[in-house]
Amino acid sequence: MNFLNQLIVKFVKLLPQPVVYVFAKRYIAGVKLDDAVRVVKELNAKGIVATMDVLGEAVSTKKESEDAKKECLEVLDTINKNKLNANLSLKPTQLGLAIDEQFCFEQVTEILERAKSYNNFVRIDMEDSPYTDVTIKLFNRVREKYNNVGIVVQAYLKRTLNDVKELDKSGTNYRLCKGIYVEPAEIAYKEYQRVRENYLDILKQMLDDGNYVGIATHDDYLVESSYKILKEKNITKDKYEFQMLYGVKESLRDRINKDGHKIRVYVPFGEHWYKYSIRRLQENPNMAWYIVKSLFSFN
Repeated sequence: MNFLNQLIVKFVKLLPQPVVYVFAKRYIAGVKLDDAVRVVKELNAKGIVATMDVLGEAVSTKKESEDAKKECLEVLDTINKNKLNANLSLKPTQLGLAIDEQFCFEQVTEILERAKSYNNFVRIDMEDSPYTDVTIKLFNRVREKYNNVGIVVQAYLKRTLNDVKELDKSGTNYRLCKGIYVEPAEIAYKEYQRVRENYLDILKQMLDDGNYVGIATHDDYLVESSYKILKEKNITKDKYEFQMLYGVKESLRDRINKDGHKIRVYVPFGEHWYKYSIRRLQENPNMAWYIVKSLFSFN
């Protein structure tokens, strides 16, 4: 199965971008901000909240980073103008983290200030392992002044439980995901069930310490296990939410919503959709099956 997935990924990478877009459009809102607004309105109408993400990362110049910041500010303005039930997710390398840490800090601070003026929230995404320490450092710095900010942690990294124990001391708002980047076995669990077990251990730690958790998963096993943990610990609904990617396992998304749990959908959009789509396939070849389904289902 994995071999077949890898073949499908290689096949998709050979296709012209307009053809790839036919496949990718199910998992991105579109190229323009208006596309994302439309999708978020549709989700909100179903009682589902959202986080909006301007696609792009690892910029090489400060000019690119400043342009990305302007797009993030425009997203926040648009959320407020359209009264959307949504917040913003951002990638630190898109805002210059790999160029200059202080520069990135200033960029993120400006975004948080704008979000604060709208009583809105910003999620700092976690990228691959070279940026784990500096991303946590960035989060801790902005957290000293702003409480409308959260961070993502990845359950497949062996270090994450210890990171969480430290972050819990300051009352952190989390998105907990398995992790999608390809990392060496020295720092990341490779066994599927071991990642699941670590995910649940981390979730329990976060909840025991009284933190807000975005339980980000498409794994039915983790959803059911989370249901059980929430019930056993008598966790109130203002202390957690479930989170999923746009276009993935919508039946599970709708079931969680129907069960009365808050659910947030990650809504990516932008001109850099191609790199996002190909990278996601490379890092998680199982997604290739969704591409195949799209191939046989589009009109």
